Amino acid sequence: MTKKLACLASTALVGCLLSATAAMAQSTGTDAVEQVVVTAAGQRNQNGVIVQQIVPKSRSTITQEFIARQVPGQTVLDSLNLLPGVNFTNNDAYGSAGGDITIRGFDAQRIALLQDGVPLNDSGNYQIYPNQQLDSELIAKVDVNTGTTDVDSPTAAAAGGTINYVTRKPAEDFGGVVEAQTGDGNFRRFFVLLDTGKVGPLGTSAWFSAADAINDVFNGPGKIHKKQYNARIYQPIGDNGDFVSLIFTYNKNRNNFINRMSLAQFQAGTGIGYSRATCARPTPAAGTAQVDVNLGTCYKYNINPSNNGNIRGQSLFHLGEKFILTVDPSFQYVLANGGGRGLFNESGATTGSGLIRGSALTGGQDLNGDGDTLDTVLLYAPNTTNTRRYGVTSSLIWKFDDNQSVRVAYTFDEAHHRQTGEYTTFSSDTTPNDVFGGKDGYGTPIKLSDGSILRKRDRVSVATLNQISAEYRGKFMDDKVLLNVGLRAPFLKRELHNFCYQADTFTAYCTNQTPTAVAGSNDGAGQTLVTLPGQGATQYGRPREFTRKYDKVLPNVAASYNLTDHQSVYVSYAETLSAPRTDDLYDKKLTSPKAETTQAYDMGYRFQSPTVMLAASVYYTSFQNRIERAFNEQDNIAFSVNVGDVKLKGVDAQFGFQPEDYISFYASFSYADSEMQENIPGTSLGSLLLTKGKELYEAPKYQGVARVDWDITEALSLGVQAKYVGERWTNLVNTEKAPHYALLDMDARYKLDGFGLKDTYVQVNVKNLANEKYLGDLAVNPSGTGLGQPGYPRTASITLHAAF
Repeated sequence: MTKKLACLASTALVGCLLSATAAMAQSTGTDAVEQVVVTAAGQRNQNGVIVQQIVPKSRSTITQEFIARQVPGQTVLDSLNLLPGVNFTNNDAYGSAGGDITIRGFDAQRIALLQDGVPLNDSGNYQIYPNQQLDSELIAKVDVNTGTTDVDSPTAAAAGGTINYVTRKPAEDFGGVVEAQTGDGNFRRFFVLLDTGKVGPLGTSAWFSAADAINDVFNGPGKIHKKQYNARIYQPIGDNGDFVSLIFTYNKNRNNFINRMSLAQFQAGTGIGYSRATCARPTPAAGTAQVDVNLGTCYKYNINPSNNGNIRGQSLFHLGEKFILTVDPSFQYVLANGGGRGLFNESGATTGSGLIRGSALTGGQDLNGDGDTLDTVLLYAPNTTNTRRYGVTSSLIWKFDDNQSVRVAYTFDEAHHRQTGEYTTFSSDTTPNDVFGGKDGYGTPIKLSDGSILRKRDRVSVATLNQISAEYRGKFMDDKVLLNVGLRAPFLKRELHNFCYQADTFTAYCTNQTPTAVAGSNDGAGQTLVTLPGQGATQYGRPREFTRKYDKVLPNVAASYNLTDHQSVYVSYAETLSAPRTDDLYDKKLTSPKAETTQAYDMGYRFQSPTVMLAASVYYTSFQNRIERAFNEQDNIAFSVNVGDVKLKGVDAQFGFQPEDYISFYASFSYADSEMQENIPGTSLGSLLLTKGKELYEAPKYQGVARVDWDITEALSLGVQAKYVGERWTNLVNTEKAPHYALLDMDARYKLDGFGLKDTYVQVNVKNLANEKYLGDLAVNPSGTGLGQPGYPRTASITLHAAF
């Protein structure tokens, strides 16, 4: 109550930053302008699973109070699974193996994920990597904007909306947290957090944390191992909310894959996995031919290593009484791949058995060290991506009277995206020489006779986003009406450099051989296509560099009206954009699909009282220029092209009821309907996919959630939650559906008194309590059979949480 009164009494625009769970939005600038609204109203919250919303658009929020009831260390995306419109399929119960997310029918590559306003999607393909996210204990809150962005969102891929999670602030007093966990699947995790409290004459505060988690792959041999280190330093300036802050994150994952299977295999119980605990290779012997086997079921080379980290700065300064400047710089680093292997014939006569995306060996080369060139040798062949990304988001806010403000914002985001595929050798048991292959500074590369390095891919792309935006906010009619009007104008440039010969979007051939020009051909850049020795009649595009630019002015307008003290309605309109990915642009011939765009219309009602919280919305989204891979008869090749429009409509609702302090109920419901407007050309000559009138893949039409929180005694509390996920198509022609499923989870906490500790407890979590068998993450395609990841089984864990 003291904090609320302090907020209400504040006259500064962002004078209330007393709590780590105060109203914090995506960037410091968005946080600042939203403080005016939220501070004036106070923010109701029922156990952190449903939070009062004031902004006039569809937004849902969870806070640390709810996140902490889930499995500690869990990927934060799993904690969003109760929110309307959101579906996250977790690849394991502990959140360290990845997964996939959809919002209102849009897949992960069309959703922007941000951390303190910093974009986290892959800069090349916009993919989201759930297992690389911040430790859950460090997240103050998460905001999900469904179908919209904030006006300064630094993203060129947000057709489906944004997810932003906010890092906790340092505590004012010295203290810390220690957690020890164990559970099914030989799970163990240790987490430690140290808060310095305010130190020194300037009141500087900081925290430092470290975590280490490991568990078995649940349906085969292998391990999932995650380490993470974080820190934050916070320096207040004066007493009006000015501050500077620096946040550091480093994450390291070493994962063996979890198998995928077809729907038929899942239903028959015959799904294949990486079941070989050992995969012996022939012992090299001089003078005889040893032949490796490219099995695909050896878990040691089915891996997903990643090193990633970032540094995020935040700052806010009052410039006189009416102006505020915010500046948030950032730097990100990523090094990751998804494993791989390939067979090579040492003689150089062929490239081994099966398709190999790499360089031919010319003149013969001993790859296994036995002194001859008679063998067929298995090499480790990862597609490694290395990204260095620099960014800054800034805002200048002018509060020209007590109820109105104008903001102008500028975003710069430049990602240097290096994609390579340097081969290296395996040990006798198929352990790679290095998980990052022969990449410089890591494993031992395979050098050819001319000194070049054997590799399967070699390209550089630089994605540069310059974005300007402006926003007006005003409150009228005794604060009953809130009006937001904004413009976001992203200017994205992709500079692309391909140093290899390209067979199609996915297959490159890096070689020092002399190519042969194909007469009469043209790659769209004034060069002929070529053939290469040993590759038959396959035609390739030459190495080249080119540039693509995308820009659009994206308006958004929203208004809300307070019917009573507890009731309000709102309407919003927003336009968003998803620019083509790098994989849409690299091809045999030059291709240039247009950016995907949306127009999202929302209308909603909210009832928000201390006891009852209800939010419901209906929406309609028009989605243009969807990008898929389709055959182009003029060029006689399948390209990534725009295949038409999609219409989406639906209903989202969530309800919270807390009749007494010791018990509360939460429920949400979602209905999402999509309809493709045109048939799509297939990937071969004359083929046509009958997609007109069909629905999008991967997204369930119906979802339902229920949760109960019950404080049984002063020490013992219990939470039970269930989620129903409806059927999901695995292709765009709607010929195959993954069946519906329901997950039941339970969390129980018992507080421990004594020993001079505060906030100390034992927590038990059980995921998939009913042991439901289901397909979670889906690998989908325009037509044909999809593959699914089997959902994790019933998994129990226990956590000892001690605070001091």
